[in-house]
Amino acid sequence: MILLFFMIDTNPKKETVLLVGLATRIQDVDHTTEYLDELAFLVETAGGIPVKHFIQKLDFADPKTYVGSGKLKEIKSWIADNPVDMVVFDDALSPGQIRTIERVLECRIIDRNNLILDIFARRAKTSYARTQVELAQNEYLLPRLTRMWTHLEKQRGGIGLRGPGEQEIETDRRILRYRISLLKKKLQDIDKQKSTQRKHRQNMMRVALVGYTNVGKSTVMNLLSKSDLFAENKLFATLDTTVRKVVIEDQPFLLSDTVGFIRKLPHSLIESFKSTLDEVREADLLIHIVDISHPGFGEQINVVKQTLTDINASDKPTIMLFNKIDAYKFTPKESDDLSPATKENITLEDLEKTWMARENLPSLFISATQKMNTGEFRELLRREVRKLYLARYPGNQPSEKSVY
Repeated sequence: MILLFFMIDTNPKKETVLLVGLATRIQDVDHTTEYLDELAFLVETAGGIPVKHFIQKLDFADPKTYVGSGKLKEIKSWIADNPVDMVVFDDALSPGQIRTIERVLECRIIDRNNLILDIFARRAKTSYARTQVELAQNEYLLPRLTRMWTHLEKQRGGIGLRGPGEQEIETDRRILRYRISLLKKKLQDIDKQKSTQRKHRQNMMRVALVGYTNVGKSTVMNLLSKSDLFAENKLFATLDTTVRKVVIEDQPFLLSDTVGFIRKLPHSLIESFKSTLDEVREADLLIHIVDISHPGFGEQINVVKQTLTDINASDKPTIMLFNKIDAYKFTPKESDDLSPATKENITLEDLEKTWMARENLPSLFISATQKMNTGEFRELLRREVRKLYLARYPGNQPSEKSVY
């Protein structure tokens, strides 16, 4: 008897990635650099290694090459001396742009949407989440089917190549459309089940955690519910909505942790995650969590607010919770420095007063990991939930035995 042993590589080589962004009249170089830093974090979350970035200055994106033919030649010259596995662009590219850029650079090209979809595919654990992601992937793939034809064999792997099922649906547009139709039907059935579950919980006050991805929503969920949800310093660590019953003193309520938002979140993902976002739409109170240590936290707040507007949930009572104060860095200005103060030059105390004065919302600054100001947060949350409960049920006293 001959025994054959095959070595399985459990630690595949990480792909090297070149990043490309565009600075325009409405997006300056500083913002583009910040966005490329976020794109690099997305690449790392997907398992790649960002090695360099290029920024092109144009009034608007070139319809054929995105960055212009001159910049493409510069990028090609760099790749000739520093081979990379792929190039990721920070905006959504049209199928025509992708074909043109691939032809010039002679390497694999993906855009921001494809990268985010790949991360969602890696993070999806439950059947429901996988169905949502597969639908979004197929809708993204449909207009790009010709370009992707040779990219979807089972043997191939890597960032952006994680197929939505490997069932050979990609070889024919008709079969792909049929698959999309089936997935939509499946999600409709799941949405009905989720809606029924929410109706059974309608006697309970509902609170939803919202915020940009990687701001600490799952950590706050664990803090309040004493559960042990997965929390990691990576983007989109949580895709599935988790609901827990929480009781603070004599005030019970349901707390849900939702998928994080991000700049330029693909519309197909918003649509396929409709049922997940229904937890936000039907909540009585939102806790908008902000990473105060992030240099672009102000823009992240605006992204979340815009997403809430897009899903018709912007009018909800909201608590602004500024998290990660333990990581906030303060750099005092020199006495002779007459330049305007930046976020780094403002103390946390002054920043707190600024936000409390600017936002007509209950707000608090905490560190969920270090348990800083968490007692005050629990009391504020109890008080706000109690206020909403008494407004809905005047004269009633909440009970821990309320229906779940």
